[in-house]
Amino acid sequence: MVVVQIIFGGLNIMYKLARNDGMSMKILVAYRNIFATAIMVPLALIFEGKSRPKLTWMIFLQGSLCGLFGGSLGQNLYAESLSLTSATFVAAMTNLVPAMTFVMAVFLRMERLAIGTIAGKAKLMGTIMSLGGAMILTFYKGVEIKLWSTNINLLHHGAAALQESSPNQVLGSLLAVASCVCIAVWLIVQTKMSMVYPSYSGTDLMCVCASIQSVVYAMCTERDWSAWKLGWDIRLLTVVYSGVLASGLMVTLMTWVSRMRGPLFVSSFFPLMLATVAILGSLLLHEQLHIGSIIAAVLIIVGLYIVL
Repeated sequence: MVVVQIIFGGLNIMYKLARNDGMSMKILVAYRNIFATAIMVPLALIFEGKSRPKLTWMIFLQGSLCGLFGGSLGQNLYAESLSLTSATFVAAMTNLVPAMTFVMAVFLRMERLAIGTIAGKAKLMGTIMSLGGAMILTFYKGVEIKLWSTNINLLHHGAAALQESSPNQVLGSLLAVASCVCIAVWLIVQTKMSMVYPSYSGTDLMCVCASIQSVVYAMCTERDWSAWKLGWDIRLLTVVYSGVLASGLMVTLMTWVSRMRGPLFVSSFFPLMLATVAILGSLLLHEQLHIGSIIAAVLIIVGLYIVL
């Protein structure tokens, strides 16, 4: 799970670079799921082709939901929020996933709140702290904190500053929260499906459904066919990285761990992605850290581990 979060941290940086190069996020997500399908279909056939159970309508429905919330819809919301804000901001927001997963699990009666117990009160307090941290992250910046300084900025001049000062910051925050809801739903459905369907085949089914959904959505919204062209540049590197590593191999590993330890255990490693993105974003993208961001991140992470 440590490797998974480092890979996802690198993905945030790659997304920013591809967006800065002019690539449509909708097309990027479509290619990401296509590449993930291309790597997962042969792996599922090789390792589970003879042993996987029959594909039932219930499993197909679960795979379609995983493809929607963990693939097409969730990834598009995440990518758009990333284009409107910063890599560090979105990485901090993803730490809301455990609190949202817990709330959904309570409503679905997969978890008991037990408000009369110390553990129940702690989980409620942790959820409130995480949501409070998200509010601070959205509406308060504070003074800038300079931890280190480099002359490296892989984005075009002024791009990072433009995004941070944009009035779309609130919209980006809402999209980030919506993507966290999608991830939480995906983790719950994925855990259910992994109980009756093997990891490679489950990820394969999810990627196929996500590919169909995201390609149809991208084709309906992006009518310029030249935007779909890939060259030997950052765009191709990003879709290969995101498809093969992030959506393919890493999601398979998350599925296996989720089946063994549960969705909350998987989401407990999300703060590592925040640390990775904060370091890489500051060093490579010249992203600025503010006291408000640090306070919010601390509240979200402390709230996360109280929930867990």
